[in-house]
Amino acid sequence: MINIADIQAAADRIGGKVRYTPVIAADQFKAPATDAHLTFKLEYLQVTGSFKARGAMNRLLATPTDQMTRGVVAASGGNHGLAVARAAFLAQVPATIYVPTNVSESKIDKLRQWEAEVVVVGDVWDETNLEALRHVERTGAAYFHPFADPLIVAGQGTIGLEVLEQCADIDTVVLAIGGGGLIAGVSTAIKALRPDVRVIGVEATGAPTLQRSLQAGKVVTLDKVTTSVPTLACARTDERIFELVRDQVDQLVLVDDEALRSAARWLWFEMGIAADLSGVAALAALHDKQLQFSRNERVCVVLCGAGPDPILMG
Repeated sequence: MINIADIQAAADRIGGKVRYTPVIAADQFKAPATDAHLTFKLEYLQVTGSFKARGAMNRLLATPTDQMTRGVVAASGGNHGLAVARAAFLAQVPATIYVPTNVSESKIDKLRQWEAEVVVVGDVWDETNLEALRHVERTGAAYFHPFADPLIVAGQGTIGLEVLEQCADIDTVVLAIGGGGLIAGVSTAIKALRPDVRVIGVEATGAPTLQRSLQAGKVVTLDKVTTSVPTLACARTDERIFELVRDQVDQLVLVDDEALRSAARWLWFEMGIAADLSGVAALAALHDKQLQFSRNERVCVVLCGAGPDPILMG
């Protein structure tokens, strides 16, 4: 699907169009989440509030303008849609974003502020995506898939390049998984340049898409998605994503929705960071003790998305 050259090309392409997000030491806590030397990659500070801006911008800049004359379309739990809406706004082409019924009102509001047309349909992303594809068939608009697109995955992989530059002595990187584009891109970058670094993925218990596929040895479709987190609710990954994860990711763990909410509250109390529930998924695996590390290990957790809703809901 992609290799390190694709990610390096993406980094050159999107440089100056998205933010090079900081890494900070995660310490001075009242109640530490781990004994390890912990750092946070603050990707929630990315434009539009999540890592998705990287992939969407890479896809936009690599797409000929004449292919977007009828606009761009995406199906999203919120963050990818925001990234595509911003990219379309910068390119001065119309964007239509399909979102599921459980997407937060705050993200719908932000989509409209980016001047996107928002269509709310489907209970989970897979249902929403079918409607987006029908829109593409009707209109000929350019379709921006959130994870099954090499340009999107290469864009997300630029996080891996930055982490290795910022954390030269890192042992482990922990990332959230929805459809798998983030971890596929980041693991490709890290394993190409530092194969000794472990890459760990975290899925929602109610959407264990890649875990079930790895257990089966092939891509499977979940019978049911029960997580309430739309940005983690994917019933089926892409075969190419599956192959990258199978070959490059060292471990997968699951966290339930309550663990996600607990981690978001902890992060707000300890650091004043308002992350959405997918954005805090990697941290939740440490906070919930699904992952435990020794004092000497150096672990980077990617906080991949912002959102006030877990805090506002208490």
